[in-house]
Amino acid sequence: MEFRDDTLTHFEAHGAAPLPISTENSHIEHEGAQIWYASYGTGAPVILLHGGLGHSGNWGYQIPALVGSGHRVVVIDSRGHGRSTRDARPYRYELMASDVLTVMDTLKLPRAAMVGWSDGACVALVLASQAPERVAGVFFFGCNMDPSGTKEFVPTPIIERCFSRHTQDYAHLSATPGEFDAFVGAVSKMMKTQPDYSAHDLSQIRVPVAIVQSEHDEFIKPEHADYLARSIPGAELILLRGVSHFAPLQRPEQFNRVMLDFLDRVLS
Repeated sequence: MEFRDDTLTHFEAHGAAPLPISTENSHIEHEGAQIWYASYGTGAPVILLHGGLGHSGNWGYQIPALVGSGHRVVVIDSRGHGRSTRDARPYRYELMASDVLTVMDTLKLPRAAMVGWSDGACVALVLASQAPERVAGVFFFGCNMDPSGTKEFVPTPIIERCFSRHTQDYAHLSATPGEFDAFVGAVSKMMKTQPDYSAHDLSQIRVPVAIVQSEHDEFIKPEHADYLARSIPGAELILLRGVSHFAPLQRPEQFNRVMLDFLDRVLS
């Protein structure tokens, strides 16, 4: 029977599945921040980029599936998130994309597929736009590429449980555990105006892209996902039924099947 946590009750209490033990994890210094990463397995590389306010541990249900399918998996805590630090500069998706490139250079990865969730999806597509030769494909889950793509925020019990977990994890992992409110404010400020890609900008993207939208996404308009799929050359639109913005946690087997199918195609 497949695991389900549709209400995120389990996630709030326990988090995602624990990350596997990695013998290759460290911090690297880049642009005023210490960026944490970890690597698992061997094979065609896949980089997992988590959502805003979260950290790499939110991918606990995906890493074993990817390693078991013959992939090398790299997770990165975005600057200021999880175990990574940040400086006083405002958040920018372009800056976080440059952090990913620095990790790739450190690990001597000339090219990798990107799986991005929410803010991580923005980072992945920005990177694909700026350095397409480094990106084998982008699995773009649950995000917008201009401010018009977001719904008006409506708090729900599921969102509140996720935020509760993020609060606990930040206190446990961060080098600045008392600065959660400032961290949330800085990330939220970025989200209000970024990213801001035009249809022309999207039309210049030249890597394989899957736009993945959940049926009940709390933050992203479904018509925006349609627009992204139409605007990016060759992009496909994938709808995940019965889940929301937190599909990798709610129904990981369903999410993983779609993710692995995309990776098999772009990395074959």
